[in-house]
Amino acid sequence: MKRINISSGTMWEPIVGYSRAVRVGNVVHVSGTTATDATGSIVGAGNPYTQTMQALRNIGSALKRAGASLDDVVRTRIYVTRISDWEEIGRAHGEVFGKIRPATAMVEVSRLINAEMLVEIEAEAIVVNSGNGKRAGSATRPKRKPIRRSGR
Repeated sequence: MKRINISSGTMWEPIVGYSRAVRVGNVVHVSGTTATDATGSIVGAGNPYTQTMQALRNIGSALKRAGASLDDVVRTRIYVTRISDWEEIGRAHGEVFGKIRPATAMVEVSRLINAEMLVEIEAEAIVVNSGNGKRAGSATRPKRKPIRRSGR
């Protein structure tokens, strides 16, 4: 399978030796992404909601360059410096992924590469497009009832 490396042009990529995203076949892995703009400046200093939305916009841009979209995301990992911000971060994540509902985790870390960064998000996507604009199997997949668990 062909491997495609996607660069965002940040100063960290060549220093650390990574790509913003890597696509192999129909799978796209997006590296930890923060709330930076095109110049590398932090967007939304001190605001976890704004930073989350910017990080997700950056992820969307990387996915697009890899031939995917946010609709293809199956997993996110959210790293936060203040777990007490979980509701604002979760609200932003939910606004983007509320209908997509990828698997996710939110983990508190002691700090990120820049002290102004409050959120870093990784994403994994699987492109499942049959070529006719519809997702493969979408017309034939039966609706499933949610699993209800007792005791919680």
